[in-house]
Amino acid sequence: MGELHVFFFPMLAHGHMIPTLDMAKLFASRGVKATIITTPANQPVFSKAVDKYTQLGFQMEIRLLEFPGVEVGLPESCQRLDQIPSDDGLPTFFKACALLQPSLEELLQELRPDCLVADMFFPWATNAAAKFDIPRLIFHGISHLALCAMQSLGVYKPFNNVSSDSELFTIPNLPHELKLTRLQVSPMERSELETPFTEFLKRVSESEDTSYGVIFNSFYELEPDFVEHYKNVLGRRAWSVGPLSLYNRDVEDKAERGKKSAIDEHECLKWLDSKNPHSVVYICFGSVANFAPSQLHEMAMGIEASGLDFVWVIRNKREEEKWMPEGFEERTKGKGLIIRGWAPQVLILDHEAVGAFVTHCGWNSTLEGISAGVPMVTWPVFAEQFLNEKLMTDVLRTGTGVGSKEWKRSESDGVKREAIAEAMKKVMIGEESEEIRSRAKAMKDKAKKAIEEGGSSYLGLSSLLDELRAYHAKH
Repeated sequence: MGELHVFFFPMLAHGHMIPTLDMAKLFASRGVKATIITTPANQPVFSKAVDKYTQLGFQMEIRLLEFPGVEVGLPESCQRLDQIPSDDGLPTFFKACALLQPSLEELLQELRPDCLVADMFFPWATNAAAKFDIPRLIFHGISHLALCAMQSLGVYKPFNNVSSDSELFTIPNLPHELKLTRLQVSPMERSELETPFTEFLKRVSESEDTSYGVIFNSFYELEPDFVEHYKNVLGRRAWSVGPLSLYNRDVEDKAERGKKSAIDEHECLKWLDSKNPHSVVYICFGSVANFAPSQLHEMAMGIEASGLDFVWVIRNKREEEKWMPEGFEERTKGKGLIIRGWAPQVLILDHEAVGAFVTHCGWNSTLEGISAGVPMVTWPVFAEQFLNEKLMTDVLRTGTGVGSKEWKRSESDGVKREAIAEAMKKVMIGEESEEIRSRAKAMKDKAKKAIEEGGSSYLGLSSLLDELRAYHAKH
């Protein structure tokens, strides 16, 4: 009974490619042949890890599809979600992705894998795989809680029954009470208008009904009620195999997820080594969140006002920092480390000096924080981040919010320095912070157990692989 061969086809965005690479490595380590499908410009994200794994004797390879961006009017340099100049470019980008279908089908026909794990943003992949009787699994890259909540928001539209943008409403028919305001729901979901993008999102959710099932970067103990709700109430087939970041065991793997760091990891770790346990706040907002300059200024003032030691990751270059308060770096010298560019996030979070994580609540960052057992200061910006915040602050109670009020893909603003300083101090100092920390630590232990032999995610993957073998044998 030959070994299984699985295709992994991630959305062209760092937040999707990184966990998909981790997943491909995980499958390969369990004896599966893993082929990653991507475009030439995105190959560097994967090549080093794939070479390393191949040398270790695992079966991994990369196959490339030419990206048809220019054909739909995108600049040649735009081959990733974070390279789209503005939101208006999103539908065009997804159109270019859909044009990959014929080349994907050629590859499926040529290599006949036993399964295609394709990103949620490729709803057409289900039909492509069906032509060759290949089961297609969806990778959403988000939590069960977020998917359940989004489904409920779509069906019941509770935000239509409030009298103002700031009035809280409860998302109906969920196992926990989750409250949002209308402004925290994406404008696409709130709007009554059919746009090409809402049309597209409808196809994404329909493909969930027609696919073989969904694979989650999560673990049962993190959100048990929502796993049950997703399977039993919504009736979806799902397997949890995460937290995927935990499969990176050595320093090199942890340091090099995604991109080369903008700072030498040894220099960064040496700086952290000089600090007391749990005394440093790590501040980072992923690769897409985008703040107005006035908000970045306010953020700097809040960080300084907290009086705490910090590592702050800033994406833009020094010469673009007109917003930086005068003398900020001199005044915080020794107390603060600023990293411009990409940071070795998993290594930093795992360091014992780090006592809290200020995060935009993207699912990868959220899971990395949970796996490190670090309390969170939640600052959601867009996508499903306001729902992830609820998991931290209301369900698990391992974090506290800065009071972010509005879903905004770019130029996010409106959070005051006092709120920032207060939230940071709340998770770092005093009795309540001890309780938050001990809950966070308990969840870290559960995350570690989940991926070990006999743990929930380990068994989840085993049962999926057994099912794929049986499907393969039948067909």
